Amino acid sequence: MKDPRLVIKQALITEKGTVLREVRNQYLFEVARDANRIDIKRAIETIFSVKVRKVQTMQLPGKLKRQGRFAGRRSDWKKAIITLMPDQKIELFEQI
Repeated sequence: MKDPRLVIKQALITEKGTVLREVRNQYLFEVARDANRIDIKRAIETIFSVKVRKVQTMQLPGKLKRQGRFAGRRSDWKKAIITLMPDQKIELFEQI
């Protein structure tokens, strides 16, 4: 089993994420690119002591960025949408 702190990189705090949290009990996280749904589910359940109902993942390409005449790319990354059981909440997001 992978270390849960290496699987979950950071919580994503966005307007869309806030709406999903309030309406559908879903939370957004940036996760390691090599993590699968089972790894992500175990990591969330271990770190936050909640029951996960569903995990959806998506690969997002890094954006092209320019600084003057120099062009570069941000790294590709992976996002996970975590749906919790109806009576579960993650306290980290409740403070925001």
